[in-house]
Amino acid sequence: MSADDRLAYETVDDPDGYFGEAVAAHYDDPDSPMFGAEAVDPAVDLLAALAGGPGGDARALEFGIGTGRIALPLARRGVPVHGIDLSRAMVERLRAKPGGADIGVTLGDFATTRVDGPGFTVAYLVFNTINNLTTQDAQVDCFRSAAAHLLPGGCFVIEVGVPDLRRLPPGQDAVPFHVGPTRLGFDTYDVATQGMRSHHLTVVEGRPVYRSIPFRYVWPAELDLMARLAGMRLRDRWAGWNGEPFTNDSTGHVSVWEKP
Repeated sequence: MSADDRLAYETVDDPDGYFGEAVAAHYDDPDSPMFGAEAVDPAVDLLAALAGGPGGDARALEFGIGTGRIALPLARRGVPVHGIDLSRAMVERLRAKPGGADIGVTLGDFATTRVDGPGFTVAYLVFNTINNLTTQDAQVDCFRSAAAHLLPGGCFVIEVGVPDLRRLPPGQDAVPFHVGPTRLGFDTYDVATQGMRSHHLTVVEGRPVYRSIPFRYVWPAELDLMARLAGMRLRDRWAGWNGEPFTNDSTGHVSVWEKP
């Protein structure tokens, strides 16, 4: 087998971690449902309401701000937004967008990085970003960081999927999430540690490229306990940003914890 026929592996030996230039260059996909108005507008509506709207003490903090999918429209609603992100490549995409240069960003790990200045009325994590923290301790630290940044009465909001272990075939640890002519995606689970990996195999210019990203899945009740450890209490939980009831069949949830 020649070198050209071998599977190419994307490495993560850069300071941006798993969301470096290779991911950032293709992250903003206008055809993806997550970038559509049906996904973005309800999230911005709720976050703006929790922040308190324009003026006053309203101030939002996004953990894992990325390219600004939520932060930019929230800022256009008149809510000042600050972000924390480890990836310089993702933040550069944010900066290049209209209004992006006006949003403050602190580079660092959002579980422990602190932002100076007045407190925030809302802090938030969207699109499963809490799972990017691959240990329980790091996830607990994230809740403590949110509580430390919030003003009294402020809210911490997380959007995350419900672990989909019911789809695991008996005796197996892998579940596919995309099968197409040029891309294959599947998740593998370690139920002992709640660790999981998303595996992506993509054909790029005729060559297969493999990328694997680690996560830690987390249960709703576990998140509630993390909030209690950080001195917050559950205020609301829905199946989505539109306030759909959260049930046994919900595949994800939007949860709101409040700091007394």
